[in-house]
Amino acid sequence: MRAVFFAVLGLVAALAPATATQCYVSPVTIRDEWLTMEQTCYNMMRKQIQEEVAASIQYLAMGAYFSIDTVNRPGFAKLFFDAATEEREHATKLIDYLLMRGKLTGSVTDLITYRAPANTSWESGASALEHALKLESDVTNSIREVIKTCESSFNDYHLVDYLSGEFLDEQYKGQRDLAGKASTLKKMMDKHAALGEFIFDKKLLGLNV
Repeated sequence: MRAVFFAVLGLVAALAPATATQCYVSPVTIRDEWLTMEQTCYNMMRKQIQEEVAASIQYLAMGAYFSIDTVNRPGFAKLFFDAATEEREHATKLIDYLLMRGKLTGSVTDLITYRAPANTSWESGASALEHALKLESDVTNSIREVIKTCESSFNDYHLVDYLSGEFLDEQYKGQRDLAGKASTLKKMMDKHAALGEFIFDKKLLGLNV
């Protein structure tokens, strides 16, 4: 038994130097000529990520509100929960882009900040859709400001092309979709009052009423 103990002890002692060596990673120096994004553009992209996260949180609040049993509009809830997921994915894409450009080499704790939702209840589905449209418009205008500044002042054409092609088209289509939904819902409520909102909610779920 003692022989086995000493054999194991010897094996551990033999492996210890190798383990210690493997745990130590020598610092490396990477040339930084490839880091071409100006700090101003990085700061604006950081702000844009925060805008996307804030929009996601606001949509989560909207989805939760329309899920309450006393409100019970599952179609609206699904619409806004899906929008929350989409905004979070946008934030992830922007973070991935900054990683590609080598701009997240330090701490990222200041990159994502929590902003409480501005609203937690709505008078109707129509008012919620109008709020969503305003939210999307604000996000779009923020993206446009990044594009405007980083193209005219810093000639960052890759960033501009990425935002224009990856985000703006989706933003404009989303705004048009929300505007159309708000218009249709208002017409239905003008003719059928609360029943119009009930029917519209079911349409959002793809149900025929």
